Amino acid sequence: MSSPGLLAAEPPRVCARALSSRASVPAAAAKGDDALPELEEARLAAPALHQNDGDDDGDADDEDEYKRVDATGETFLAGSHKLENGLELQDVECRYRTFGTMNEDRTNVLVVCHALTGNAALDDWWGSMLGPGKLFDDSKMFVVCINVLGSCYGTTSPVSINPKTGKPYGRAFPDVTVRDSVSLHLRLVKEHLGAKSVACVVGGSLGGMQTLEWAALGGDFVKAILPMSCGAYHHPWQIAISEAQRQAIYADSNWHGGDYHAHGTYPAQGLSVARAMAMISYRTHAGYGRKFGRRQVKDRAAGQDQERFFQVESYLRHQGAKFVSRFDALSYVKLTRMMDTHDLGRNREGGVEGALHRMTQPTLIVSATTDALYPPEEQQYLHEHLPNSELFTIDTDHGHDGFLLCQEEIIPVARAFLDKHVYGPLNLAQTASS
Repeated sequence: MSSPGLLAAEPPRVCARALSSRASVPAAAAKGDDALPELEEARLAAPALHQNDGDDDGDADDEDEYKRVDATGETFLAGSHKLENGLELQDVECRYRTFGTMNEDRTNVLVVCHALTGNAALDDWWGSMLGPGKLFDDSKMFVVCINVLGSCYGTTSPVSINPKTGKPYGRAFPDVTVRDSVSLHLRLVKEHLGAKSVACVVGGSLGGMQTLEWAALGGDFVKAILPMSCGAYHHPWQIAISEAQRQAIYADSNWHGGDYHAHGTYPAQGLSVARAMAMISYRTHAGYGRKFGRRQVKDRAAGQDQERFFQVESYLRHQGAKFVSRFDALSYVKLTRMMDTHDLGRNREGGVEGALHRMTQPTLIVSATTDALYPPEEQQYLHEHLPNSELFTIDTDHGHDGFLLCQEEIIPVARAFLDKHVYGPLNLAQTASS
């Protein structure tokens, strides 16, 4: 599999049209997206973790999708949890949020999986999809969103207290896998919430990897899946991008080999650079050209960094500064490593293809034409080997972020899939809403 080449000059494409091998939706009008508000000077010294910076500058499609830090919700006290590597975590906590009511049969469960730096506050980052009559209809479904293992938003992670020492785990927190996290989430849904089955699992990027593992681990317990912008395993291309970001964090003098908590420091500069690198990988050559051009920062304050000359430079520093105010560097290292170890075929008969062939759940795969991080070839591979799958491709210059930003194109196709495979079998009529 290879990433797409450089895009030739063409008229602006935002989410102008949608293409599918087995489904189609009406063409959507391209959205005007020329102006970029000035961005505040980036702050490279990190505020306290989990402190909301309250910054809402920028166009909607430029905003951090988790701009309101929210670690609220309920906590599943899981006790011990065995990992793939044989280690056991003790006193494991798992943060989650629920929306709606479980039916008497305990079968109307819809699990939504968050991406790399997300949290369980689904109503915040995908609120436009949640509510009566919307795609995730909580008047009919019991919608569950669970924070991943290793995240700093409430589930056991490097910032959690190690019961053996009474201090934060820090760098002693073990490497964890997507499978480790999904096995914990399955326990939550089965043991704690008492579900008899899950009607559908939905997620994009790391959320899509979790979605695939739900199907592989859950078997008949999981009735349908909707993975977006992900692959069956992490390709060397994606591992290289993750490693470059981690190296930026390691190079920060405040990293202290991962012991920065003990030293009272924080590798803000390194984490900010890692975030900037990630933001580039989420978008495209054409999209950045359309969004920023070669426009310069206006009215730079006296003494401002003279290298911050172009708006795209200011944008990346702005995004980095916002990110360090809400995320932990060790969690970022552990979660990017979690993604790198994603491999549906690991320790499964027949490898990747064998695992996919056994995943017989109805599946809708969502792909983006210009996704340079998880290119369309990876979703095509899933489609070819998942026996009961449909592939829907959005034509967009948003790249990997297309699954977040092209909701007008995705929702009609996803709604038709859920009507057929979720609401229909549950005898729940869907009522379309915006």
